[in-house]
Amino acid sequence: MFSNRTPSSLTPNRLTLALEAVRAAGRPFIDLTESNPTRAGFDYPPDLLASLGHPRGLTYTPSPFGTIEARRAVAADYARRGLDVAPERIVLTTSTSEAYGLLFKLLADPGDEVLVPRPSYPLFDHLTRLDVVSTRSYELEYHGAWSIDMASVERAVTGRSRAVLVVSPNNPTGSFVRPDELDRLAAICQDRDLALIADEVFADYELTPGAPASAGRMLDRRDTLVFSLGGLSKSVGLPQVKLGWIAAAGPDRIVEAALDRLELLCDTYLSVSTPVQLAAAELLARGAMVRSQVARRVAANSRRLREQARSVPACHVLTSEGGWYAVLQVPSLDSEEDLVVNLLQANGVLVHPGYFFDFPRESYLIVSLLVREDLFADGIGRVLRHVDCPAAR
Repeated sequence: MFSNRTPSSLTPNRLTLALEAVRAAGRPFIDLTESNPTRAGFDYPPDLLASLGHPRGLTYTPSPFGTIEARRAVAADYARRGLDVAPERIVLTTSTSEAYGLLFKLLADPGDEVLVPRPSYPLFDHLTRLDVVSTRSYELEYHGAWSIDMASVERAVTGRSRAVLVVSPNNPTGSFVRPDELDRLAAICQDRDLALIADEVFADYELTPGAPASAGRMLDRRDTLVFSLGGLSKSVGLPQVKLGWIAAAGPDRIVEAALDRLELLCDTYLSVSTPVQLAAAELLARGAMVRSQVARRVAANSRRLREQARSVPACHVLTSEGGWYAVLQVPSLDSEEDLVVNLLQANGVLVHPGYFFDFPRESYLIVSLLVREDLFADGIGRVLRHVDCPAAR
């Protein structure tokens, strides 16, 4: 009865079942997977969303790409980061997920392929499946710092490839795409008639000093078709407001052809609400105070994690340049699944296993740096004590 776009089995995994049992029993635990800034103890101005009630929102004047005022506000936000983007090359969406869906519809037919990094966020599997697109992985390698294995990109390209996805900084590795890597990716895309889709939602959050400024500048490309994705969810900590965007760059002729087709797609759905478009400029401006709080906390938690981990030689914190996640490599004394379930049940701390993010081998733990600082220190302490056993030493 149901399509193959949804999984044939929706049985929860073992960690989910363990978490449900802990919650049902009313047992407290520290959630080191928290990704929702509105639940992380930041100070939001109580009237921050007041602009959503603007009287102009009572009039509906649909525009496929969104109002020009809102697109100018997004262009100004790019300018804050030193990027020059014409408002006419910005397309508003309700979320980054919707942006991916629109781009898959624009670029790929059923059965076509997009290249995705590994490790990376597991959402790609769901999004591509919903649009009947396949994924092929290319590898991120770690040798004291993360880099793209360019040979794996070349191997992943087939006659049905339509786009290369990059996440800069990557979730969860925190690695930015370097300028030389971007040059090589752009050359591959140009030679094989592929688009480059760059998810830059975490670009504001610096963990290694200078990393964002020295990263590859996606929207400066003029040699191949590039789409940069962003949104209020990460840039100003407002996931509930539902506004994202696509910015296009590349050869003028190809960009204009892409925008013509995107206009038809967006006009079919008209999904972005009028109130959020009218409020976009104020939300981006006033939300900067939330962004600064998030930036300070994730940087502080990143430093604290490294300080605490120094006392446990068996645990290694991998280099992270940006974003709000960290990766710990720990001894493989148990399977990752056993480890994270034991951490929750015996130590009262919830973390992600590396296999959730398609790490090719064990054992890795993924933690959110968004967590309140005192809770983060307590939770990390519990993790480190658990893995600091005689066998690991």
